Amino acid sequence: MEKPTITQAMINAYDEYTHLTLDRRSFMEKLTALAGSGAAAAAIAPLLAANSAKAQMVAETDERLAAEDITYPGAEGEMKGYLVRPKDAGGDLPGVIVIHENRGLNAHIRDVARRMALEGFVALAPDFLSPQGGTPADEDQARQMFSGMDLDAAAANGEATRVFLTGLDGPNGKVGAVGFCWGGGMVNRMATRSPELGAGVAYYGSQPPLEDVPAIEAPLMLHYAGLDERINAGIDAYRQALEENDKTFEIHVYEGVNHAFNNDTSSARYDKAAADLAWSRTVEFFKKHLS
Repeated sequence: MEKPTITQAMINAYDEYTHLTLDRRSFMEKLTALAGSGAAAAAIAPLLAANSAKAQMVAETDERLAAEDITYPGAEGEMKGYLVRPKDAGGDLPGVIVIHENRGLNAHIRDVARRMALEGFVALAPDFLSPQGGTPADEDQARQMFSGMDLDAAAANGEATRVFLTGLDGPNGKVGAVGFCWGGGMVNRMATRSPELGAGVAYYGSQPPLEDVPAIEAPLMLHYAGLDERINAGIDAYRQALEENDKTFEIHVYEGVNHAFNNDTSSARYDKAAADLAWSRTVEFFKKHLS
């Protein structure tokens, strides 16, 4: 069977469904109109959605790593997380917090944490849905749990994660954070609330309140997708605020790619060239500022 054609309008509709106000029924109606038939829409929808079974770069059982599910103190209550360390690493290593999208701590983010550990970091992927019982298996349910979340409380849990990771045996005391989509926005917000954060990397994340930018101490690397009009609308004002307050930052815009271009579980939006370049820049940035 010939692979269905996926248009930018279809990708935009999926972004509206996963990040804004479009519910699944309305999304499928819109996709059907764009695809020309219900059968075509049914074939295209799975290509737009993420499928963690399709992509795993580092096996859960990789013998180079020691990985475990943990609990640790949050700002208020207990946090769940996935901690990954390189085995047989010589000396203390920098720590990196890996912050998930608006699907919670799923298999993909666990895989990203393992990739980060293989780069020479102690990686901790927190579950920011812990106060609500943790990430459910159903992604639609997980997305709904993010609506109405107190972002200041979430940022406080991010800072508690940094404090916990700093105090573990193994990390060298320097901790950075990388986040994707919702997690990218949380990295930006954490940077305004965590003065001891060593470095922050935000992938296509919403910008923090501009009045909070003067409080940022961490150097920032900001990755944006060229076709991501929703998030990119805030770039210029954020850049200006960072410049006016003499902050250390880099902005990279990857032309011709979509929001979530790093997520290799979504075949319609993943862009390997952009993802590989952004990842190499991210690793180099962390090694520069956290070593």
